[in-house]
Amino acid sequence: MNSVTKKKTPQGNVLSRRFYDRDTVLVARDLLGKLIVVERNERRIARIVETEAYVAGDPANHAFRGQTKRNRSMFKGPGTLYVYAVHAQNCMNAVTRLGEAVLVRAAQPVENVSERTSGPGLLCRAMGITREDDGKSLLQSEISIRDDRYSPVSIVSSPRIGVTKWKDRHLRFFVSDNPSSHCE
Repeated sequence: MNSVTKKKTPQGNVLSRRFYDRDTVLVARDLLGKLIVVERNERRIARIVETEAYVAGDPANHAFRGQTKRNRSMFKGPGTLYVYAVHAQNCMNAVTRLGEAVLVRAAQPVENVSERTSGPGLLCRAMGITREDDGKSLLQSEISIRDDRYSPVSIVSSPRIGVTKWKDRHLRFFVSDNPSSHCE
């Protein structure tokens, strides 16, 4: 067992706490190509193709002003799932360091995913991720992110989408030429 993965499954290794407990920008980039696996009534799998980093000191970060009832999952530790609603759409984030997280913006359907996944709200709907999943562990729940050793060929960074603060920073990462990402 290496420092990045643990718990072998047919869909790859579940990412470890140590994977998430690193610089948030690195985690955002390294999540590209990993698999989101939701094991409920039927297993759903999608490959992550777009992410955004939300770091300490970032005014667009939900934890910028400290812990609140809404963002408390961002303070539960690395590998926690933070789910919030915006415009009646759920968005999933992987918590890295305390008060920091990576928004999973888009994924490519792999198994039992027939709806669009090219946006954070569409992705959560297609994967069946709801506000009730907020605070769950990505390390040991029915929702996990796994490494099957796939590596994207070309990764691009850009400013985040829909963010007006820190808009000049390249904190968005995506697999170029993937139809499921918002390539611009």
